[in-house]
Amino acid sequence: MANWDKRYAGAEARLFGDGPNEYVREVMARSDVAPASALLIGDGDGRNGTWLAARGLDVTAVDISRVATAQALAHDAAAGVTVERITADAAEWTPTPGRTWDAAFMIYLQCEADVRHRAVRMATQALAPGGWFVAEGFAPDPDGTGELGPGDADLLYDRDAILAQLAGMRTVESLAGTVFLNEGVKHTGNGCVLRLLARKTG
Repeated sequence: MANWDKRYAGAEARLFGDGPNEYVREVMARSDVAPASALLIGDGDGRNGTWLAARGLDVTAVDISRVATAQALAHDAAAGVTVERITADAAEWTPTPGRTWDAAFMIYLQCEADVRHRAVRMATQALAPGGWFVAEGFAPDPDGTGELGPGDADLLYDRDAILAQLAGMRTVESLAGTVFLNEGVKHTGNGCVLRLLARKTG
């Protein structure tokens, strides 16, 4: 696991930009997506959670880094929003029994596959009926066209492996390919990514 406290503390600028992830914007622009609450797994310094809260959502965000969480709270305050922020490891954290959200976002949760798959199961189980699961992350790059992404294959989003965790979900969108990212100092350039949108059927 990367030392995210060290990475965030040593950054001169926000690692992944000031604005939200573009796929989060796209999903929220859909006519059929209108959540009132959202759970974010791996929200880092808060770029997505702050943006969603500014649009009226009741947001809960979890991240492993205490430094990133402190930065996120500062960004929330600057934006005039309140986000429930929890510092916890996705390998261990579990929501309070019975608590649900209308949407769950897992955007670039860069960790070992077993932790990532646990996070998918946990997040989707915490969705209310009709709730949305949204994910984006670096994927295997068979053509070698991507400039970005981790060198460790265990950190990549494998579409079939993630879909296998989506019990009781209907896949609405599942796309893997090269995208030009322009999201901060760490995400600028071509990257092979997986974008996934699914909805809870029960």
